[in-house]
Amino acid sequence: MKPDVEKTSLALSQIFDPIREDLERVDQEFLRHVQSRVTLIPEIGKYIQQSGGKRIRPAVLLMAARLCGYQGDQAVLYASVVEFIHTATLVHDDIIDDSELRRGRLSVHSRWGNDITVLLGDYLYIKSMALALTQDALEVIRILCDVTLRMIEGELYQLTKNGDIEISEDEHFEIIRRKTAYLFGGCAQIGGKLGRVAPERERALHEYGFNLGIAFQLVDDLLDLSGDEELLGKPVGGDLREGKMTLPLIYLLQRENERTTPLVREIVAERTVTADTWRELSGLLGEHRAFDYAYLKAVEHADRAKKQLYAFPPSAERDALLALPDYVLSRDR
Repeated sequence: MKPDVEKTSLALSQIFDPIREDLERVDQEFLRHVQSRVTLIPEIGKYIQQSGGKRIRPAVLLMAARLCGYQGDQAVLYASVVEFIHTATLVHDDIIDDSELRRGRLSVHSRWGNDITVLLGDYLYIKSMALALTQDALEVIRILCDVTLRMIEGELYQLTKNGDIEISEDEHFEIIRRKTAYLFGGCAQIGGKLGRVAPERERALHEYGFNLGIAFQLVDDLLDLSGDEELLGKPVGGDLREGKMTLPLIYLLQRENERTTPLVREIVAERTVTADTWRELSGLLGEHRAFDYAYLKAVEHADRAKKQLYAFPPSAERDALLALPDYVLSRDR
């Protein structure tokens, strides 16, 4: 399945080509708004930006705005707000997960410590809302607040399920919706708000982003179990060692638990895994087609995302947004 998608998918740089200058402006805005007399703040801000990142969320907002005919500066501003919100969640998540690496470099808390990183995340959240409030757009601010609250709720909900190997598929998808999908959906919806499209088209954009976000997270979870450590920039299997059950494992545990259950319990309890244990678990995941099951779910949501775009007439922007789900399905990092 996956090799066929890889043949047809465009590189991210090609998909984002129409908005390349706007994405560069988002980067500039991020650095401009982390300037402070407290020199540690711009120092860490620059470190985070230099760590890379795909900028998919702000790109979705920018492309959706163009799809809807909007050409003004507010798209870059709100895309910058989204990048602040997303970055805040990343630095807080790394503390919660005790992740040493982020995109192949030391995570912020590994380099500067938990105390500074917690406050930096708080700073980024407040800065995002302060930036949004420079515009008189209550509906957009309401969307931003809503998705931020849902993301925090998702993190809290995930913590209540941490180490629970009996978590259901529905519970896992609720975590994905809150932690990832609502922000993607909000980004696309804001693009529609800026373009002042009809309510049905605004809903279509939200559904596009929402389903794209689910597909993105499902592929992310697959890569955590089957990806290349060097490409990912972090150890494979990190989610399981942190006690997080993802869809391939949930599927496997529901179908083969005589050997899988003790294996998973051991990894979660010890917060580590030997090469032999990992080899056995990977073999079971492959044998029971757990990877295929999770990937097909990602394909389903990618297809749902693309269908929403046919509410819009053909355009270069629609083509770019249609290509993005295929990229998500084919990514290796």
